[in-house]
Amino acid sequence: MDLVTILQQTVSPETHELEVAQQYLEQAAQKDFPLYLLELAKVLANPQHDPVPRMAAGLQLKNALTAKCPVARLQYQERWLQLEPGLRQNIKDLVLQSLGTESQRPSSAAQCVACIACSEIPTQQWPNLIKNLVLNVTKTTSTESLKESTLEAIGYICQDIEPEHLEAQCNEILTAIVQGMRVEEESNGVKLAATTALLNSLEFTKANFEKETERHFIMQVVCEATQCKDVHIRVAALQCLVKIMSLYYQFMESYMGPALFAISVEAIRSDIDEIALQGIEFWSNVCDEEMDLAIEASEAQEQGRVPEHTSKFYAKGALEYLVPMLTLKLTNQDEGDDDDEWNPCKAAGVCLMLLANCCENDIMKHIVPFINDNFENNDWKKRDAAVMSFGSILEGPDPEQLKPLVTDAAEKLIARLSDESVVVRDTVAWTLGRICELLPEAVLNDQNFPPLLIALVESLDAEPRVAANICWAFSSLAEAAYETAIAVLADGEEPETYCLSGNFEVIVDKLLKTTDRTDAHQANLRNAAYEALMELMKNSAQDCYTTVQKTTSVIMERISIILQMEAQIQSASDRMQYNDLQSLLCATLQSVLRKMKREDALIISDQVMTSLLQMFKSSNMRAGGVQEDALLAVGTLVEVLGMDFYKYLEAFKVHLFMGLENFVEHQVCVVAVGLVGDICRAMNTAILPICDEIMKYLLTNLRNDQVHRSVKPQILSVFGDIALAIGPEFKVYLPLVLETLQQASQTQVDKSDYDMVDCLNELREGCLEAYTGIVQGLKSDENKSSPELDLVFSHVSFIIAFIEQIAADEDHTDGNVAACTGLIGDLCSTFKNGVVELMDRHLVQEILTEGRRSKVGKTKQLALWATREVRKAATMKITQFTPPPAM
Repeated sequence: MDLVTILQQTVSPETHELEVAQQYLEQAAQKDFPLYLLELAKVLANPQHDPVPRMAAGLQLKNALTAKCPVARLQYQERWLQLEPGLRQNIKDLVLQSLGTESQRPSSAAQCVACIACSEIPTQQWPNLIKNLVLNVTKTTSTESLKESTLEAIGYICQDIEPEHLEAQCNEILTAIVQGMRVEEESNGVKLAATTALLNSLEFTKANFEKETERHFIMQVVCEATQCKDVHIRVAALQCLVKIMSLYYQFMESYMGPALFAISVEAIRSDIDEIALQGIEFWSNVCDEEMDLAIEASEAQEQGRVPEHTSKFYAKGALEYLVPMLTLKLTNQDEGDDDDEWNPCKAAGVCLMLLANCCENDIMKHIVPFINDNFENNDWKKRDAAVMSFGSILEGPDPEQLKPLVTDAAEKLIARLSDESVVVRDTVAWTLGRICELLPEAVLNDQNFPPLLIALVESLDAEPRVAANICWAFSSLAEAAYETAIAVLADGEEPETYCLSGNFEVIVDKLLKTTDRTDAHQANLRNAAYEALMELMKNSAQDCYTTVQKTTSVIMERISIILQMEAQIQSASDRMQYNDLQSLLCATLQSVLRKMKREDALIISDQVMTSLLQMFKSSNMRAGGVQEDALLAVGTLVEVLGMDFYKYLEAFKVHLFMGLENFVEHQVCVVAVGLVGDICRAMNTAILPICDEIMKYLLTNLRNDQVHRSVKPQILSVFGDIALAIGPEFKVYLPLVLETLQQASQTQVDKSDYDMVDCLNELREGCLEAYTGIVQGLKSDENKSSPELDLVFSHVSFIIAFIEQIAADEDHTDGNVAACTGLIGDLCSTFKNGVVELMDRHLVQEILTEGRRSKVGKTKQLALWATREVRKAATMKITQFTPPPAM
């Protein structure tokens, strides 16, 4: 069959033609992949063909070269690089010559060029690509179409490739981009492609921004582009300014007054939503940057050093101009606005919240007059804007300054829950939720609490969007009420009663009815109601226990009913709702079980476990979210029952192993690994019969490169839990585990990648916890030596070197410090004077000192205890433990 005809059919409205075409292309790719790519490139490059098959050829070629999934993308790139160099060069020549010859946008050829570039440039191949692309843009003979599609290609490359691979060619790329953005450029298509390319290239232009002349030139062309008549170009240029402010805040002082302030204000005032959004986003980014700089300044002051960068306080300086514009935007809304649609009204509310956090008390004098003037306004839009403004400033300013204002306004807000406008009612419900979360003392008083409770319960019957916010208010109120009650009690003590006790059963019943509303699927109401229910269970006083028991029965009944419904599911939508409901019921079950007395939990545990096992066995376990929540529910039952969970272990273990195997849905795998730790802590040596299988799954996951990086630290930590549980029996796993820990503790990452630094710290903490569990688990009551302890002792020098490595790393966390000091104490307690010399090292003492100075109570206690153990070991003349002789 003719490839052009087949490609034409890939956009056919006829399902049969579409399926035939897709099947043909798949078979062609499987039969001879190199030839398939080449033929597609030939169709793309032939201007004699119609636009549709050319575009389809480009799309198929792109899809064969890249994928959204990072793992698949890497595989596709490797597959491309394994092709014969001559063939690859032929295809590259064809896609390059296709640039500028297409009539449709976006350019398929540009996307193909970028896909190949992202495979080849990181491996130092296609060295002349950037030079050729720049030439396409700067050559006087180049057509507008060639310039535009070439700039698109540059933009795609910059968007998808890691910045370090293009840093050396940054100047060339900027030359092409700036050429396309010049005022003199007549083609809006070229200008837009160039501005978009700049937006995608800003991460690797740091060297250019550090040079004043080059920075001025870049800022000039961007600012000029914000004045373009074409809306798309203006939006793209404003997006550039937003990103520049985030990346290069420290260089913006000379531009803020003369240009950026005026440009952003003009954008905010625009009637075109896309432009106004970028103007608001600019100041939201300013707030984000200045809040980060405030944290940096505070940390620098604590450490007695000068901060690397300092805030210019642009947000504070602009408050008097920004607040009136933002409050005006708050009034520009419609009752029919889509809740999911981002618009200037919503963006203005977020920006006000950020300004309040950033400028703190300074915002009050600018916003309070607007609130007072419009709270009772006849126009619902202005009433809503006043309430939204009020809710937006509840975090940031001094709580002591806010409390009188909130206490006085509470009565009016409660009354506004019955406002004639559903939008106002919705915003009032959200604002009351914010008050309950941030300033609960303003409503937890004799004056405001009774009417608030009545109004909240009644408002659960309101429209779904309002009722959902009421549920959130109940969640915050329950937590605040409980915190207030336990504040006067000793640590760990549960209050006998609290301010919600008298209405607890009424609220719970109303929330249960809310979860069953026929419209509960709207505005996330069902989820919000169940979450409120969970918070009430979690934050309940002793005199609410009867209601907790009743709620447990209701939840168990609902789980039983829903398990019988699976056979009735017919559509994907039904399946999704069914899965969501199962997850919610499992999560609610956790909250009630955690509150139950052990003797009462034992009475219903058979019923609970039978239902959960049935859930695991159902075909629904293909849904990772349900599997995750069901495993968490089992974990809660383990915590409550302790050793009595043993009778379920044989029936449950197969589902635990399924969770450990499910590395594709890494959240499920993480929960399963955590559950292993829960079972170990609850059952100790009773876990021995399934230990070999558990260790097999854990070690397999550690060796598997496809396992998500968040899983592996948890696995290492669980080794410690297993060692603690089975004690000397851990000896069969000890050599392999110690070797694994030694390898894991030597991991290094790119320190410029903050996510990877976090992962490294988690991995190190997992290693430290594993070592701690092993030392504690193998240590005998008599503190005598054993072959297992001798083996651990032979690793002590390495363990101390590992602790020193962490101490020397300026990016270590308080959690690392706590784990290090705890392990130091355990080593001294176990090996006594056998490790004294190792403890006298500078970095070991330094991390102990840091621990003693920690503001986190647990870390400080561990460090103080470890310091005492070090001193004890140093002063001990006779020890029962004799380290093995040196090798």
